[in-house]
Amino acid sequence: MIGFLEGSLAGKTTDGCLLNVAGVGYRLTCSTTTMAALPPDGHTCRLWTHLHVREDALSLFGFESESEQRMFEALLGVAGVGPKVAVQVCSAFSAESFRRSLVAQDTASIASVPGIGKKTAERILLELKDKLGTSELEVAPGTGDVLTKARSALENLGYSSGEVRLALSQVDSSSDATIEAVIKAALQVLA
Repeated sequence: MIGFLEGSLAGKTTDGCLLNVAGVGYRLTCSTTTMAALPPDGHTCRLWTHLHVREDALSLFGFESESEQRMFEALLGVAGVGPKVAVQVCSAFSAESFRRSLVAQDTASIASVPGIGKKTAERILLELKDKLGTSELEVAPGTGDVLTKARSALENLGYSSGEVRLALSQVDSSSDATIEAVIKAALQVLA
């Protein structure tokens, strides 16, 4: 219904922002990724939107990019995933890192998001792997194993699953990356 809103940022709330569009203040719920990308108050910005309609409420969600919006809407199509959990996933993953987790079938990474258990993570993998255009992404065989082993090693060192997920999303896990190289790079990110 509403594709995007463009206006001046009127303020940030605990879970989103207020956007002044031609004198009308829209309250948008946003992921932490989008919140971090927002300009200072009074500056102009454009947010892609999703209007979530329930019997008792209308909720407007804002996203920094169209790819994040598509990821959110795809997640809503999975049974057991509501808008709050979808925002948590958008906060935990960029659209690209989420697609890579789908291709690598990294259930542990997706299950580490608050509100998602192992069964829901498996359902997300099953239902979204083809929907989000992951066919053009190439992940070498065994890359998922490298990430899983690296995640386990980092968590055994005492890092939280959220810290590990964030660090591994910033690390090159290409086909020639060894477990040791991935762990070393992740530790540099965590330091």
